[in-house]
Amino acid sequence: MNKAELIDAIAAEAGLTKVDAKKALQGFVKATTSALTKGDRVALVGFGSFAVTKRAARKGRNPQTGKEIKIAAKSVVKFKAGTELAGKIK
Repeated sequence: MNKAELIDAIAAEAGLTKVDAKKALQGFVKATTSALTKGDRVALVGFGSFAVTKRAARKGRNPQTGKEIKIAAKSVVKFKAGTELAGKIK
């Protein structure tokens, strides 16, 4: 499902216009991005949670040359599915 299809699905499910559904999705993305940028966790009970974690620096290999390279430390966003969502996927 791409962004346009998601907007269509939100509009149909919530009884909104596509314009309103697009604004709602953009609002969710902006609020979630803002919270994660601050280091906060975003939890949607039953659905899952988004959190920022630190990934340590490590050594890797260039797959073309086999040469060892250094991979810098960085922060990454992780999503953990809630029990309700995980139960429906199985």
